[in-house]
Amino acid sequence: MCKRPHLSRSERISPPSPADAAADEAGDGFDLPAQLKRAEAEAGELRDAWLRAKAEADNTRRLAQNDVAKAHKYAVERFAQELLAVKDALELTLATPNAKTEALRDGVALTLKNLEAAFDKADIVEINPLHEKYDPHRHQAMTMIESGEPPGTVVQVFQKGYLLNDRVLRPALVAVAKSPESPV
Repeated sequence: MCKRPHLSRSERISPPSPADAAADEAGDGFDLPAQLKRAEAEAGELRDAWLRAKAEADNTRRLAQNDVAKAHKYAVERFAQELLAVKDALELTLATPNAKTEALRDGVALTLKNLEAAFDKADIVEINPLHEKYDPHRHQAMTMIESGEPPGTVVQVFQKGYLLNDRVLRPALVAVAKSPESPV
């Protein structure tokens, strides 16, 4: 694509030639057919430049749409590759014939270690709020229990929660301490 320097309108319209100036002085006026030709040529150049700019913008838009589509399609690829090690460890544990409880326990521990490594690489963080202040943005209260803990403190975790890049992936399911009921 040929790039031309940007010219202002006054620079694009060429000044009258000496012949035009002489004809003007003679009283004959401007050479209208020559001016029309120059204007048509200029209009053609501007149209060509506009069509090229439009085509370039369309190509850029199309490439950006393809990039976004690929990003959506393959967004979990890295995490999925990390989970393959977890699957392999599970299969290896189950493939062990006549495995003793100790061997199965070791296999499960290895699998958990691989899963935790995958979570670390994907920035998935565990929420285990035991003895912390209840946070409705990260915890889901299942019940309230009378406890020696201050009211509003998490006293039991039924299910851990998880964050993905500081966004709640799953809230922790918890029981929260309440004030002891006053006798009536």
